[in-house]
Amino acid sequence: MSSKFFASEFKSYQIVRLQHNNTCLYGEVIQVVPKRQLCWVRPLMLAIASFPGEDISQVLDLRMSSDLFWPIDLFEFASDTEVIPLLMQLEAIDFSSFDENHARACLHNFIKGFWLSRNISE
Repeated sequence: MSSKFFASEFKSYQIVRLQHNNTCLYGEVIQVVPKRQLCWVRPLMLAIASFPGEDISQVLDLRMSSDLFWPIDLFEFASDTEVIPLLMQLEAIDFSSFDENHARACLHNFIKGFWLSRNISE
């Protein structure tokens, strides 16, 4: 299972996650800016379950989408045992049917939903 890390503990190339409802955004840490408590993350994939708490039913490739520069305290460390099976699914995706616009729209919807839920709950 994943756990919270302090800003100083995240390192470049680490995989982190951000969960919202039944979807998890996985990304690679590019750089940490401890003074501003920000993290530059390159999205890798969205892992989507049909319902919260269920197994992953879909993995969307986000490697061609835009990077994020977000507050570091939002991210959690993603363990190898959690990420490796998802990366294997990611590598098996058929790029002949890859829709970059769809992937970007899914990332945008995830971000929008995440921030809306944070604003409502605070």
